[in-house]
Amino acid sequence: MAESTVTFFAEKLSNLILQEASVFGEVEGQIKLLRNELEWMRLFLRDADSKLIYDERVKLWVNQIRSATHDAEDVIDEFILNMDHRKRRLNTLKFLPTCVGMVDKLPFIHELDSRVKDINAMIGAIMVNRSKYGLEALTASSSSTADQAVAYKEKRAPVVEESDVVGIDDGAEEVKQMLMVKVETVGRSVVSIVGMGGLGKTTLAKKVYSQRDVQGRFDRKAWVYVSQEFRAREILLAIALQVMSPSDEEKRKLEEMGEIELGEKLCVYLKEKMYLVVMDDVWSSEVWSRLQPHFPEAKDGSKVLITTRNKEIALHATYSEAFIYELRLMNEGESWQLFLKKAFRGTGTTTPELEGLGKKIVTKCKGLPLAIVVLGGLLSTKEKTKQSWEKVLASVEWHLDQGPESCMGILALSYNDLPYYLKSCFLYCGIFPEDSKIDAWHLIKLWLAEGFIQRRGKERLEDIAEDYMHELIHRSLIQVADRRIDGRVKSCRMHDLLRDLAVSEAKDANFFEVHEKMDSTFPISIRRLVIHQNLINHDISQCLHNSSSQLRNLVSFRGPIGKESWGSLQEHIKLLTVLNLLEERFGGHMLPRDIGQLIHLKFLCIKGSYGTIKLPSSIGRLVNLQSLDLGSLHCIIPHSIWKLKKLRHLECCNSWVSSQSQINKCVNGYLGVEQLTNLQTLALIGGSWLKGDGLGKLTQLRSLALDKCSTSYLKTDFFKSIAKLTALQFLNLSFTKEHTMKTLVSPYGSVREKKNVTIDHHNKTLLFGLMPFSHHAYLCKLSLHGMLGKLPEQIEFYPPKLLGLSLWACRLTDDPMMILKKLPSLRILVLGSDAYVGGKMVCSSGGFLQLESLELYSLYELEELIVERGAVSSLKTLKIMNCNKMKKLPHGLLEQTNLEKLFLRGLSCHRLIKDIEEVGGEDWDKLCKIMC
Repeated sequence: MAESTVTFFAEKLSNLILQEASVFGEVEGQIKLLRNELEWMRLFLRDADSKLIYDERVKLWVNQIRSATHDAEDVIDEFILNMDHRKRRLNTLKFLPTCVGMVDKLPFIHELDSRVKDINAMIGAIMVNRSKYGLEALTASSSSTADQAVAYKEKRAPVVEESDVVGIDDGAEEVKQMLMVKVETVGRSVVSIVGMGGLGKTTLAKKVYSQRDVQGRFDRKAWVYVSQEFRAREILLAIALQVMSPSDEEKRKLEEMGEIELGEKLCVYLKEKMYLVVMDDVWSSEVWSRLQPHFPEAKDGSKVLITTRNKEIALHATYSEAFIYELRLMNEGESWQLFLKKAFRGTGTTTPELEGLGKKIVTKCKGLPLAIVVLGGLLSTKEKTKQSWEKVLASVEWHLDQGPESCMGILALSYNDLPYYLKSCFLYCGIFPEDSKIDAWHLIKLWLAEGFIQRRGKERLEDIAEDYMHELIHRSLIQVADRRIDGRVKSCRMHDLLRDLAVSEAKDANFFEVHEKMDSTFPISIRRLVIHQNLINHDISQCLHNSSSQLRNLVSFRGPIGKESWGSLQEHIKLLTVLNLLEERFGGHMLPRDIGQLIHLKFLCIKGSYGTIKLPSSIGRLVNLQSLDLGSLHCIIPHSIWKLKKLRHLECCNSWVSSQSQINKCVNGYLGVEQLTNLQTLALIGGSWLKGDGLGKLTQLRSLALDKCSTSYLKTDFFKSIAKLTALQFLNLSFTKEHTMKTLVSPYGSVREKKNVTIDHHNKTLLFGLMPFSHHAYLCKLSLHGMLGKLPEQIEFYPPKLLGLSLWACRLTDDPMMILKKLPSLRILVLGSDAYVGGKMVCSSGGFLQLESLELYSLYELEELIVERGAVSSLKTLKIMNCNKMKKLPHGLLEQTNLEKLFLRGLSCHRLIKDIEEVGGEDWDKLCKIMC
């Protein structure tokens, strides 16, 4: 862990020496000496990091090195900050002679020289102590993989999926029967799964929950994670959003409700439904006592499924002990089979020599599935030799001798075995709340901003980070929660025992500090602060009052930072690298003008479910910013954003960039999107910045989302630019033809209107001029919103590897299925908001053979959907929402053997369902099994 701290800073220092040699001046010699000392320390630490758990002397020595490295980083970054302030001050005093500027610089140079000399002396003393106290005996031999080079890792799915865990089938069948049986005396009953941490409660519950007959039995279903940080309102909101499938407006209203109102609304809604609610990881009886009134005694057979470590909680909630399933430990045979799947990557082949060692190792896991898969993941990275496995067995025995928690000892061994470049990435996953779903893309951008990703030739940093994530998944240290359409990881989770380990190790290494409770006390030195609770009795600055170091990372999952707090925070956050504010609701806020002083900031994320925010023009001073993410918040972004040439990800889908005035162009020069040549992701509302061919120069773009683009920008240059972006993987284009577009409400209530747009009524397509996507070899997901008139018939027009296609408000008059059925790889098709205005659609025989999901929203003229025999043979999900003229369910629908989920909403759907229910028979039975 300390090795990664030194490595990251040494690389940063090398880059600064190259880029800022003129700034350091005569201190350059001391800076280079510091860099060289860091390189030597890094080599020693490679051995020491893996041994510090065995020797307290080593642990002390490593902690001193880490502390000295942090001091050095603060000194260098403070000097750069001071020089930036000096430069800006002199720019306002251009009439002063050059000599004045030199004199002004001298105090900073002298201070830097003095402080770096002190740090070099401190490091020299620390290195002397290595010999003085007998630490030089550290050898290069180590069971750690820390000395392995950063090699290419294949992007692979985990070998053992959660649902494949050995011995789970019997339990799944028993729990399923508990859910399916009716309890005569009550309308709603509770089923509980009980077992110690790491035994597989969530895995078992997921396996049961996903089974087709369980899904088909209940009208409404929801899954929520409770965890130790129980918040009743959030749990109720999560359930309501799942069972009610609200529109955007309904969702906004639900999010504004308090706990009581929300609970009452949910209770009324579920009253006439047969529902299933899963509450995973319940830690106290208060959870059920508080939520029980909102789960009505509805139709006979409604169920609540609870997973918990505590049987007392299960007894408190459950009607009868007969509805409690207690998970057992795995037996010897089951443990060995699970270990083989993981350690040998599914092949299950071993040698007699390794089998004996392997069974000794498995015995140490005492039948606990989590320990087995984590240890198997560790061994899958080792050589299949007796010597290598004997080292692991010895390490396991040492860890288990340290205390009674056998599972935690094995998990700690797996962490200590990680290469240095993965340790920081693993620990960082611990900043997220317990049992939360972690957005993989968000996590990767944070890793990049923190400097955890080591360059590997010419590979893109984001791709290397993705490899890191896959390695952690392969080692079973994090789990895949969802996958994207192309199979990549969309979100992941961390088992709560592994999160406990990450938080504990991070605290021990002063890596980050998590504020989870109101009575939290803070250490003297904090580098990264994570807030999970509202700071009711004190603000953040009070928490940092005693901190001797500069905060580098501030992550808040609860509540905004008020205006009064920003001023008092300035002294503690001036070297901030990451500012990450995530909250449920975000009111009208404006970031302080001083935000531009945070010149070391690389990651700025402010997210809420709705609301507005205003960025000051000083945002253009954040020259190191790599990622700006405002989520769905509405914002006016100053045109100075185009100055940020290091920006890689600009994700502000409901925001637009202000235009640069002619006067500003004359004074400061032209600013445009083409200057951001490092951009990988761009999501904005269209504006005047789209004029010309600037967009086409962003050839590194992987993801592009443009909303509300006016037809005045749909010139030849625009479509030529799109054609040049051949590295795109995701493309979302939305166009509008309104004569007056009220695009954005500012935080202060004023509405900005764009000028009238002239429409060519003879050409009824807004996307006239759209060029073929035949050269977009990586484009897998395409979304078009706007009038098309007619789909291109040539198959060559479409991206060759298109997996997902969404068409909205296209007003197609010809049946689009006749053309789209030819797309060979299409797996997801979405048609919405009058994408098609005809009355009949036909999925003809032999078409859409790869299609897994078909979603139809608000096709108001559609009366009939026909599915011929042999069509959509792979279809798993069908959604028909608010297609109010549909007279009957799709012909041939119930003959689809792979169909697992059917979503029907709208007045006509209610009538169709009722008609089938009255007739009954096989059709009704099949419909009940798949309807969600």
